[in-house]
Amino acid sequence: MKKQIVYAILLELSFSLFNLSCLKDPPVNEHVCTLNHTDPSGPCYNLDVILKSNGKEKGIGLIKFRQDPDTARIISLQTFVQNLIPNHEYLLQRAADPANVVDGDCTSTTWLTLGKGLTPQSILTDSHGNGNEALWRDITAVARGTSFDIHFQIIDATSMEVVLTSDCYQYTVR
Repeated sequence: MKKQIVYAILLELSFSLFNLSCLKDPPVNEHVCTLNHTDPSGPCYNLDVILKSNGKEKGIGLIKFRQDPDTARIISLQTFVQNLIPNHEYLLQRAADPANVVDGDCTSTTWLTLGKGLTPQSILTDSHGNGNEALWRDITAVARGTSFDIHFQIIDATSMEVVLTSDCYQYTVR
């Protein structure tokens, strides 16, 4: 268990450094929420979601959930997985509780497979079992200021078995 926590922390640091090194202009005052957000600085528009193993696999994952302050309201879901089956396809899914019922208890089991817009997109691992995919979702139809409890899972694209899951997070549509 300690080893998984250390791997999750190292994964987060590695991806953060990699992403910042590729940016032309680093984000200014970018507020990113994590699990158990209690910061009074404002609503959670952006999340760093940690995905943990279901116990059968030894993998871990990270979703950089970002909402640009644009009119289109596109959520980018930069998704990373590590230590899964090599050369294999996985899918990212989310389930959100009803709008504005934000209690920190994700009860929804209505899973939606995410991808590039409305088109599901798999995450292919390399020969070491690591993979990443730049996914996105258009939420223009959802009113600004609407808040949700949300959780995520990575499933095996062949067997549809859950391999990684997240805890419950809260976010607000920007």
